[in-house]
Amino acid sequence: MSAVDGGPVVESRPRPPGRPLRRNRDFLLLWVGAGLSVLGDRAATVAFPLLMIWYGNSPGEAGLVGFAGLLPMLLFQLPAGVLVDRLDRRTTMIVCDLAGLLAMAGLGAALLCGKLWLPHIMAVAFVEGTASIFYRLSERAAVPHVVDDGQVSTALSQNEARSRAAGLLGQPLGSAAYGWARWSPFFTAALGHLLALVSLLCIHGRFQTPREPAPWRPRAELAEGFQWLLRQRFLRSAITLVAVTNVLFQALSLALVLIIKEGGGSPAAIGLVGVVSGIGGVVGAVGGSRVVRRLNPGTVMIAVFSVWALLMPLVALTSNVFLLGALFAGTSCAGAVLNVMAGVYQVQATPDELQGRVGGVAGLLSSGAGSLGALAGGYALGRLGSTGTVLAVGAVMAATAVTAALIPAVREARRPDGPPEPEATARRPDENPDVRPYENPDVRPHEKPDVRPHENPDVRPHEKPDVWPHEKPEARPDEKQGKRPDQRPGKPSSDIE
Repeated sequence: MSAVDGGPVVESRPRPPGRPLRRNRDFLLLWVGAGLSVLGDRAATVAFPLLMIWYGNSPGEAGLVGFAGLLPMLLFQLPAGVLVDRLDRRTTMIVCDLAGLLAMAGLGAALLCGKLWLPHIMAVAFVEGTASIFYRLSERAAVPHVVDDGQVSTALSQNEARSRAAGLLGQPLGSAAYGWARWSPFFTAALGHLLALVSLLCIHGRFQTPREPAPWRPRAELAEGFQWLLRQRFLRSAITLVAVTNVLFQALSLALVLIIKEGGGSPAAIGLVGVVSGIGGVVGAVGGSRVVRRLNPGTVMIAVFSVWALLMPLVALTSNVFLLGALFAGTSCAGAVLNVMAGVYQVQATPDELQGRVGGVAGLLSSGAGSLGALAGGYALGRLGSTGTVLAVGAVMAATAVTAALIPAVREARRPDGPPEPEATARRPDENPDVRPYENPDVRPHEKPDVRPHENPDVRPHEKPDVWPHEKPEARPDEKQGKRPDQRPGKPSSDIE
C-alpha cells in the first residue's frame, strides 16, 4: 500500500462540513475522556519514584519500577497495533480504562493498609503501561473518524496540548497527593480512569470504518506494517533518532529526582518543576501546528535536537528549583513541537487501515527504547552520580543532533501534503511534474485548454463548430426550408422529413 497525500478519508458516518471542533460532541467527549485518563496516569507516574525513593529509600528499586512500567512498550506495541486495526477501538479503550481502574485502586488499597511490596508495585506499573499503549494507539487512530478531514492536524495539535496540560496538572497533583498520603495518588489515578470510562460510554459515533471480516493473519499483518514503514525514508531515520532521545530523557528524569533530593528539596519541589515544565509543553503544543505548517519535518527535528543538546548539560550545573524548571520548560516546549510534527506526519502519510500497525511499529522502535533508558538511568546514577549522568546525557544528545543534520533523509524531508523529496522528483528539466506523459504540459488537470478564436471547446473534431449534436443546422439565407443548398428553385426535393 502506498501513502496518501492527506489525512485518511473517513466514511464511518456523515458529518456536517466545516463544523468547529468546539461544537463536535464526539470529539469533545473523546478529548476530555482521554485527558482524564492521561491525568491519572501522570499522577501515578510521578508517585512511583517518590514512593520508592522517599518511602523505600532505594533509587535502584525506583529504576526497576520505571522499567516495569515501560517494558510493555517493548512487548506489546506490535500486537497492540494489529489488534487496534482489527478490534473495535472504542471497546478497546473501555477495556483499558477498566484495567487501569482496577490496578490503581488495588495498589491504593494495599498502601492504605501499610503494605509496600516491590513485585506488586512493578505489576501495577506493568498493567498501567500496557493499557496506555492500547489506549493511545486506539485514540490516535480514532481521531480522523470523529473530525472533518481538514481538521485532523488541528485536532492532533489539541490532543498534544491536552496531554501536556495533563502532565502540567499531573506533576503537582501526584506530588501534592503523595505529600498528603502516599496512597492518594493511586486512588486519584483510579478516579481519572473511571471518569474517562464514563465519557467513552457517552460517545455514539464509530471509531473506524466498517470492514469485511478477514482471516486472522497476525504475522502477515505485522509484516505489512513493517514493510510500509521501512519504505518511508524519513520515518525510518527519525524513529531511530527519537529512540535515542527517549533513552536520554528517561535517565534525565531520574537524575532530576536525585538532584532535588541531594539539594535538600522535597517532593513539592519536584511538583513545581513539573508545573513550569508543563507550561513550556503547553506553549509548544499550542504553537506546534503553526510551526509544522511553516517548516519541513526535517528542519523541525534538527532544530529540536539542537535545543535539547544545549539545555540538557545545564541541568548538572544547578540545583535551584526555578532554574531547573526553566530548563525543563525549554526541553518540553521543543518536545511538544516535535510530537505535533510526528503525529501529523504519521496520520497524514499512513493509510487508514494501517494506522494501528504503523503506530505500533513506530512506538516500539522509538518509545520502547525508553524502558532501557529507565534501567540504564538507574544504573548510571548509582555509578556516576547525578552530575556525571547528566553530563553524559548531554554529550550523547549533542552527537545525536549532529547525526540528524548529516542524514539526507532527515535534512531533505518534506511534509506529506507538500513537495515530494528530491529523490522522488528526479525528472528532466523540460518535464512538468503535474502532467502525465499524454497530457498537454501547459494545461492543469482541472483546467480547460486555451481555445483558439475560431474553435468551440464543446464540439468534437468531427462536428461543425456551430452545431450541437442534437440540433439541426440553420438554413443559409439562400436556402429554403426543405431544400438542399445545391437544389435549383424549380426542382422538387426528394428528402423526406
